[in-house]
Amino acid sequence: MEAPQFRDIVAAAGRIAGVATKTPLLENPLLNEDLDARILIKPECLQRVGAFKFRGAYNRLVQLTEDERARGVVAFSSGNHAQGVASAAKILGIDATIVMPSDAPEMKIANTRGYGANVVLYDRATESREEIAERIAGDRGSVVVPAYEDPHIIAGQGTVALELVEQAGEVGASLDGFLCPVGGGGLASGCSIVLKELSPETEIYGVEPAGFDDLRKSLQSGQRETNERFSGSACDALLSPSTGDLTFSILKHKLSGALAVSDEEALAAVKYAWQKLKLVVEPGGAVALAAVLFGKLDVTGKTVAIVLSGGNVDEKTYVRALGSELPKFTF
Repeated sequence: MEAPQFRDIVAAAGRIAGVATKTPLLENPLLNEDLDARILIKPECLQRVGAFKFRGAYNRLVQLTEDERARGVVAFSSGNHAQGVASAAKILGIDATIVMPSDAPEMKIANTRGYGANVVLYDRATESREEIAERIAGDRGSVVVPAYEDPHIIAGQGTVALELVEQAGEVGASLDGFLCPVGGGGLASGCSIVLKELSPETEIYGVEPAGFDDLRKSLQSGQRETNERFSGSACDALLSPSTGDLTFSILKHKLSGALAVSDEEALAAVKYAWQKLKLVVEPGGAVALAAVLFGKLDVTGKTVAIVLSGGNVDEKTYVRALGSELPKFTF
């Protein structure tokens, strides 16, 4: 597979226009004051299905041939890609089967089924979601829609940054930095292609959960590393075993680095988003916010954009997050 080019992301923006939500670019004076910086927030938690994943899913499915559509699609995901594919498939009249881990948040499983998809559960500690998906696709002749290792998916996710750069220009902002969550790397890959084209001086950072920071280790070693475990974090949306060959081939040339935040920091960021920003964000979607709140990157005096990538948080996790302790400067 070849990496998408900037023109492919522009084309993707045309395909999803009027279907995906053009999410706003927000600025909060309390957050700016707390961090002594200008923080621009791209809230993909307000996107269709509550996550940026709809962008890539729709861009991939809308390009299927009539014969491919008739044979259906199969995807594997812990929840947000699952919902994105299920929703896009429903809009386009395509049958969808989604392979999901049995420990995925119940809300994500229920939502995926609510979009009309058939959900197949698996144990992420002992089974391979890729093998299960390939087996189902082989039996049915369906098209496998990966969560990130696909140029059409990456191009769709890159429309987040395409919108963001345009919106930043409208408010007179020049970006010193850009932070977004990383699981498999599709969002960071697509966004980095756009930023290097339109804002080449912007430093780009991926943010991961501590203990699942394979990208950080991969950038250090120069080769793709794999996480030692595949479950056990509140940031369920970011627990891919590793980045893909394609996404890492992009990220290793375009990122300034990768940052890691603890579960406690991610949960505190969820609370901050609720209390100060009036946004509902899931832990995995809040890691970029956590990174700036807890000083993983010095943003003092800078203009930095962060992506809140998803808001599909179950009630139990949200209650846990609201009991978190915020950084001292927020009091």
